Amino acid sequence: MTKAAEDALIAETLIDGVLTLTLGAGTAHALSSAMLAAFNAALKRAGGNDAVRVIVIHGPGHIFCAGHDLKEIAKHRTDADDGKAYLRQLFDDCAEAMQRLTKGPKPTVAMVDGIATAAGLQIVAACDLAFASDRATFCLPGVNNGGFCSTPAVAVGRAMSRKHAMEMALSGAVYDARWAQDAGLLNRVTSSADLSATVYDFTKTLSTRHGPAISSGKQTFYDQIEQPLGQAYETATETMLGHFMDPLRIAEERKTWGDT
Repeated sequence: MTKAAEDALIAETLIDGVLTLTLGAGTAHALSSAMLAAFNAALKRAGGNDAVRVIVIHGPGHIFCAGHDLKEIAKHRTDADDGKAYLRQLFDDCAEAMQRLTKGPKPTVAMVDGIATAAGLQIVAACDLAFASDRATFCLPGVNNGGFCSTPAVAVGRAMSRKHAMEMALSGAVYDARWAQDAGLLNRVTSSADLSATVYDFTKTLSTRHGPAISSGKQTFYDQIEQPLGQAYETATETMLGHFMDPLRIAEERKTWGDT
């Protein structure tokens, strides 16, 4: 895919170290094969760009992201294998994108002003932080179509309590932003009019933090949270040692405290 084609699917805006990736290609912002390819490419570029300090994921309009492109999936039912190979690649590409959001070196923030459903909700849950407006809604609708949102539940089940995540997955119901915040999915809920400014103010401040410490601290958090308690402290201690032994920090502390 050419960069021009990617830009038509994922718009990139970099201001004050904050990169906003805006999902495009139609009002539903469906995660087609092309959209996922563009999304993965944009996240990979951002991870290696020192000018990018924070990444915001934005789906404008009344649909943040509608999940996988069901029309595209239906077209592959005429494949010799009924679309199995296509689906495996689709889910692998989606898993790669979600892991880039969580495991990548830059903090990721979802900005949600509409409905986030299925793999769209997976994006929200996979981000480090999530801000939403009071008109945003959230849904895992797989059971309504004879299935189950198993891959979206990987991220959702790690962001929320297990019982809240299972309620969403079993019911297929639509939940509002206040419920989602109480369940642990969202950091903050604002009015729709205030959402963009709230996210920008927060991420602009975040972008001023020491990048290497933020990157290693983020990685360590996700590593240690899955480990037994003793191992978690060992992992975190090594990272803390690295933070305190950073040459820039040592020089600054010598300058500040050397004469006291």
